[in-house]
Amino acid sequence: MACTHVNAPELRPPGPSQSVYREDCTQCFDSIDDATGLDVCLYCFNGGCTSDRNHSLLHVSSTNHPLVLNIKRTRKSVSRDEPPQKMTKLAIAAETETDRYDTTTQVKCYECGVDDVSKSSGKLPEIVDAVLKANTFARQQEVKAWEQELTACEHTLCLEQNAARQIESQNLGHCSECELNENLWLCLTCGNLGCGRQQFGGVGGNSHGVGHTKSTGHPVAVKLGSLTADGTADIYCYACDDERVDPELPDHLSHWGINIKDRVKTEKSLTEMQVEQNLRWEFAMVTEDGKELQPLFGPDFTGLKNLGNSCYLNSTLQALFAMPEFKDRYYLPDQPPPSVPLPAEDLETQLRKMADGMISGRYSKPDTDVSTSEHNAEVPHQRGLAPAMLKHLIGRGHEEFSTMRQQDAFELLLHLLKLVSRSQHVAPHKDPVDAFRFAMEQRLQCVGCKRVRYKTDEQENISIPVPIRRIPKEAQMDVTDASGNKEDIKEEFEPVTLKECLDIFTADELVELTCSACGSKDGFRKRNMFKTFPAVLAVNARRFELVNWVPTKQDVPVIVDDEPFSFDAYKSHGLTEGEELLPEDADIGGAGGSSSKWTPNEAALSMLEAMGFPRVRCEKALHATGNEDAEAASNWLFAHMEDPDIDDPVDFNPSAGGGAAASVVDPEKIENLGAMGFNAPQARQALKETGGDMERAVDWLFSHPDAPGDFDNGGTSEAPVEPKEKALVGSNEFPANFQLQSIVCHKGSSIHAGHYVAFVRKELPGEPSTSWVLFNDEKVAKAANVDDMKKFAYVYFFRRL
Repeated sequence: MACTHVNAPELRPPGPSQSVYREDCTQCFDSIDDATGLDVCLYCFNGGCTSDRNHSLLHVSSTNHPLVLNIKRTRKSVSRDEPPQKMTKLAIAAETETDRYDTTTQVKCYECGVDDVSKSSGKLPEIVDAVLKANTFARQQEVKAWEQELTACEHTLCLEQNAARQIESQNLGHCSECELNENLWLCLTCGNLGCGRQQFGGVGGNSHGVGHTKSTGHPVAVKLGSLTADGTADIYCYACDDERVDPELPDHLSHWGINIKDRVKTEKSLTEMQVEQNLRWEFAMVTEDGKELQPLFGPDFTGLKNLGNSCYLNSTLQALFAMPEFKDRYYLPDQPPPSVPLPAEDLETQLRKMADGMISGRYSKPDTDVSTSEHNAEVPHQRGLAPAMLKHLIGRGHEEFSTMRQQDAFELLLHLLKLVSRSQHVAPHKDPVDAFRFAMEQRLQCVGCKRVRYKTDEQENISIPVPIRRIPKEAQMDVTDASGNKEDIKEEFEPVTLKECLDIFTADELVELTCSACGSKDGFRKRNMFKTFPAVLAVNARRFELVNWVPTKQDVPVIVDDEPFSFDAYKSHGLTEGEELLPEDADIGGAGGSSSKWTPNEAALSMLEAMGFPRVRCEKALHATGNEDAEAASNWLFAHMEDPDIDDPVDFNPSAGGGAAASVVDPEKIENLGAMGFNAPQARQALKETGGDMERAVDWLFSHPDAPGDFDNGGTSEAPVEPKEKALVGSNEFPANFQLQSIVCHKGSSIHAGHYVAFVRKELPGEPSTSWVLFNDEKVAKAANVDDMKKFAYVYFFRRL
C-alpha cells in the first residue's frame, strides 16, 4: 500500500537555522546506535526512540505527524591484519562518521502502516537528503556558540599592509629568527614569519612572533598551519590580546601571494588545542602504584561526554543528581514524559531525560565499540551521555553559558538552581532547591551607642574566604630542565582547615558606617551567622587573590574531614537579654552621614578604586554588598567581572526626583510576575526597585523573599492587605551536624580554563560502607587519593545528618 502523506503541504526540508534531532531521542538517551534505530519526524525533525519506551510513537500521537525517517547506525568491522597506509602528510583529522559506521535509513508512515515508504516518492528525496546532511542538534549549537564567540576588532577591520611581496605558501618556510617550520604566525602588516609560543602537546615555539609584534607594534597575525580552503584560520590580535576574526582575510593573504583556496590545514587550531588540553587533565585516574582506577557501571554510575569545555557542567550535574531531592523530583521511570510540542525546548523534559540517563543504568556499560588505539585499559570506560540539549536550554540567552568556553562551575550551579526553582513543581513534586535554602542573620552593633540591628536574608549557599599564606621558599638546589634552563619553583601554601575558613566567615568585622541614632562615626561591628540550617549546604571556597590586577586562583589546601562536622557554634542566637535595638527609623549610612539618598561609602570606594577597578563597578559592588567594606565588595567584583552589564551605569536612587514615573508600573509586567507565583504588591515593589526590568525584578524577588511588597496601586481606594509573615526556611534545631557528600574539583590557575571533575560519596555493591566515586566526564571509577583531591575542591556539598 502506498503512503498518502508524501506530498503533504506541511512537508518541507529543514531550514538552515532549524534544529534536526537525528542523533538521540529528545526525551531519553536512546539513539541511532540502538538495535531499532531512531525516528526523525519529517515534519518538525524531532528525534524519537523506537525501543520499549517508544517516544517516537508518543510524538506521532500528540502531534499527528505520521511520517518519520528511521536512522540506524552500526559500527563497521575493521580488519586489523591490514598494514597501515603510508602517511604522506601530517594526519590531524579524526575518523569521520562514514569511516567508522554503516548507516541505514528507511521512511515509515505510522498512519498508513507502511514500514518502508519509497524514498523517491513525492517530496521525500529532497527532505530525506536535507535531514541526513544537516548538522546534528549538538553540532549546530556548537557552531553557533563558536560563531558568536569570535568577533572582528578595529585592528583587523582597519588593517594597513606594507608593500606586497611573495611569501612561501604551503611549504610554510621557517621562522625569520630560528629554524622552526611549524607553529608559524604570519604578520599581516609586513609579512614576517615568526614562531609562536610553545604550546600544549609538544608543539615547539620560541615566541619570535610575539617578539616581532612588540618591536614593531604590528597587531594582527594569522597561524599559517590553521588556514583552510573555506576561509577559517586562527587570527590573533596582540593589541587586543585576544583571538579575532578577519572579514577580509582572503584579500589580506593574497597581498602576500597566498591563495587561501589552495590551503590545506596542517596543524591544530588554538581552540582544538585548548579543548584537547582540558580533556587530558589527569585527575588521579591511576592509583598510587600506577594501576588504572577500577571503572564502575550500572545505576547511578553513568558518565557524561565532554562537549568541548563542558566539564564544568558535567561535574555539577553529577553532584546534583546524586542528591535524593533531585532524584525524587526528576527520576520518574513509571510516569510518562510531559506532553509538550517541543521536548528539546522544555526544561522539565530535559531534566527528566538527564535523570533517567544518569540514574537508570540503561546507558552505563563498557564501550567496546572503540578503536584498538583507545584500548589502553583492561576494561574500557563507558561512552558517556551527551547533555547537549540541556546545555542549550541552560545557556540560552546567557552571556557566558551560551558559549563554548570553560565556565565557573559555582556560577553555573547558582544559575541552574535559579532555573529549576523558577520552573513549575506540581504536587506532589517538590522544588529540589528547597533543600539548599536557609536563613542567615546579620547583626550590626554601633560602636558608639552599642545598640543593635538584626537582618535576615534567605540564601542557598555560602562563599567562604580561604586565607592565603605562602610557605617561604627556603634555600634549595636549583632544578633544571633537559635544556639546562632553571625551572621555576612552584609556590606552596600553608594548609587551612574548614573550621578556620568558617571562623573567618562568621567573625566580627568593623565596617565604616554612621549611626544616625547617636551620631557616632566610629562604625559598626558586623557579624553574619546561621539563623537556620539547610538540608544540603553548598559551600564555595574562594582561593583568589589579585596578581598583577588579575584575579588568580591559588592552590591553597583546605582540610575537610570525612567525619560529621558540627555547625552549632555558627548559629545566631538573635536578640539577647540586655541588647537594645536601634529605632526602626534610624538610618545606617555611609561615612558621609545619614541620608535617604544612597551614596557610596567613600573610604571603601577609594580602596576599590586604588585596586584598579572603574568607579561604576566599585559603586555597583558596594551597593550589592551593603555599602560596608572594600573586602566584601572586591569579592563581589571577582564573582561578577564577566557580567555583560558590569560597566553599565545604574541610578541607585530612581525615585529621588520625586516624579510620578517611579511609582507607575506596567500592569502587564505585574501580571507576568503573578503568573510566576508572586503577588501584586511583591511584583510592584520588585519592578520599582529595578526600574521596571523584568529579569532583574525576578532576581530581586528571589533574593528578597521577606520583602513586604508595595501596596500603593496608583491611588486606588483599596485598603492595604497586611502581609503574612513568611516562615523561615531551613531548620533551627540542634545538633547541626553536616557530612561531606560530594565535591567539584578544579585544576588550573583560572576558573575559565583547566578541568573540572566531581567526587561523590556513594554506596558500592558488595561494600559495607560508602566510598568515593570519581566522575571525570565519561569516565566513572572508584576513586583513589581522595583526601588529596578534597584539599583543592572548588565547591563542597554537605548534607545535614
